[in-house]
Amino acid sequence: MSDAGRDSVPPTIRDIGKCMISPFFEPSLKPTDNHIGYLERDPIRGQDSINTFKEILQLAVKHDVDFILLAGDLFHENRPSRDCLYQVIALLREYTLNEKPVQLELLSDPNEGKAEGYNFPSINYEDPNLNVGIPVFSIHGNHDDPQGAGPEGALCALDVLSVSGLLNYMGKYDLPVSNAEAQQTGIAIRPVLLRKGSTFLGLYGVGNVKDQRMHFELRSNRVRMYMPRNKNEWFNILLLHQNRVRHGPQESVPEGMFDDSVDLVVWGHEHDCRIVPESVAGKNYFITQPGSSIATSLADGESIEKHVALMEIQGKEFQLKPIPLRTVRPFVLEDIVLSEASEEEGFDINDQIAVSKFLKSRVNALIEQANQLWDDRNKRAAQDGEEELPRMLPLVRLKVDTTGVSEMSNPIRFGQEFQGRIANPRDVLVFHRAKKTTRTAKVTIDQPELSIDDPELSISEKLSKVRVHTLVKEYLAAQELQLLGEAGMSDAIQMFVEKDDSHAISNHVSTALRALMKGVQANGELDEDDLDDVVYKVREQHDQQYAEQAKTGKAAKSKGKGKARAEDSDGGASVDSIMMDVDAAGSDFEAQSDEVPPPKKKATTSKKTTTATKAPAKKAPAKGRGKKVVASESEEVIELDEDEDEEDEPAPAPTKKTTRAAVLSQSTAKKASAKKTTTTKVKGSSQQSTLSFAPSGRSSTRAAATRARGKLASTVDSDD
Repeated sequence: MSDAGRDSVPPTIRDIGKCMISPFFEPSLKPTDNHIGYLERDPIRGQDSINTFKEILQLAVKHDVDFILLAGDLFHENRPSRDCLYQVIALLREYTLNEKPVQLELLSDPNEGKAEGYNFPSINYEDPNLNVGIPVFSIHGNHDDPQGAGPEGALCALDVLSVSGLLNYMGKYDLPVSNAEAQQTGIAIRPVLLRKGSTFLGLYGVGNVKDQRMHFELRSNRVRMYMPRNKNEWFNILLLHQNRVRHGPQESVPEGMFDDSVDLVVWGHEHDCRIVPESVAGKNYFITQPGSSIATSLADGESIEKHVALMEIQGKEFQLKPIPLRTVRPFVLEDIVLSEASEEEGFDINDQIAVSKFLKSRVNALIEQANQLWDDRNKRAAQDGEEELPRMLPLVRLKVDTTGVSEMSNPIRFGQEFQGRIANPRDVLVFHRAKKTTRTAKVTIDQPELSIDDPELSISEKLSKVRVHTLVKEYLAAQELQLLGEAGMSDAIQMFVEKDDSHAISNHVSTALRALMKGVQANGELDEDDLDDVVYKVREQHDQQYAEQAKTGKAAKSKGKGKARAEDSDGGASVDSIMMDVDAAGSDFEAQSDEVPPPKKKATTSKKTTTATKAPAKKAPAKGRGKKVVASESEEVIELDEDEDEEDEPAPAPTKKTTRAAVLSQSTAKKASAKKTTTTKVKGSSQQSTLSFAPSGRSSTRAAATRARGKLASTVDSDD
């Protein structure tokens, strides 16, 4: 479009190459979002998508277009059924392969994007073995995007059509493997450069990516478009498949963030038809949104009449002509507020018979309206010399606001009365109620002023300052948190993001709320007026305790680990409570002690004849944990007690406490006699003992270690 006409309606074009744009196609004929395979098992609507796709190809042949552009979601599913693939391949072969010469000269590298390891070019009409009459160029959408990690990389159904020579798949790029690589690489868009006569056309396609990433890449100026040196002489078209409507802070792609060298953006993914080019404030390019060729949801945007676009280009000017699609099933909908309708029509909203009679009358009116739309299409087609099409069952949706109504009839049973008259009898009726706000006081979320929002900072400086911990801390500081502390919540979010701990936030919230409840309950019975003050004070105390623990490096851990550390520090010698996995050769552990206590009376009795698969039948009681050691040379059981004062107390019932040494001791075939045990212990008391744990065959297995861990866990829980 010329500079003079950029703020006005696209000018009329003289003779130039034609292209078709539909909900998935660009230049010449442009359609987007065909969603072939949607409801393919439905006996009424199963063939809607393939019938409309066939109509689009017939329009391309009728208007003698140079090529077809698709803007994503050719298929409704990532793995289309064999029936879908069969019909699409058959239609593409029927309407795009013929002896018509392609008048488009390819100026870019024909091997750019070709299948690795094969010799045929990526652009099908450059292959001498194929007779392509209408080239089809397509990007992938969010429904048919590449998946998998096989030897050929991620693949999709478009790859199959591409290597078969029926379609030219563009806009595919490899995602970075690592996070470090992702920070250094952006999105590179390499064009397909075409020429016809004196008109140069650049096709830039980028398949669907997550909207958050695309938003970040555009904001960071990391979307690189490879353009010719004389790019101002080219008419550049960008195909993309992203959210245009704002769904969140970064859940959409802003319209004004594309390169200024782009002349036209063909926007896929959005289903409402806005095919007439729209200007963008502060930019030189236009946006056309063909919409979908089939209604995949009974929403307001789907009720707009479906079109494809026939576009003619000459130099830097273009003209776009919308063409309505005749095979699209008519769709009408209406919103009704039942309380208001009852006042106008004079019926009781609590009388189900009267309400049902009124709703049936509204559905009948919508059916008549949809049939009239179909008849009007046939009249226009007859005026253009085309044949009339048989009437299709319409899609009807009646949305009813039932606020104030106590009971309603079954919507599925209601729809059965319209079987054979509409295409969607099961969901013709949908009930909803207006949301009521029961709370008058609500915590309002402040809009924080983050450090990276400083207008004086450049983009590179902002990116260098982006840290998850900093952003979370600044954001939480601007909120009115009533129950959770800012510091603990910030650390939990950081663990969730940086350490990939999916339970960090939930664990912190549950722990903080339990501690808060205990603190409040400690104050006894409270009046409702004093509750907020007590909660605030308890939370402040917890925040101070958390800050002190963070400073000293003693952040709270789990109960079991904390208690194990306490026992280790109290017991003198380190007690390993979990047996580590060892290989077949085993491993040696050494423990040293300055003083070995005398043998226990109960431990040296001759009753120790338990087999190797069981723990000792009796042992000396001790408040500290004893360490059982296996001497490999004589297969003796040595007990080193850490509390000498209680060695003469009577023996309690055997417990199930299990240590690493105890697990290793289970592998011994027999325990030594009492005399030999006493002799060994006395001998060891005269010098600093070095206790060696030699491997004792394969009897000490990982299964035994697992059982030992389970016994220890149950013991620790009982101690708690």
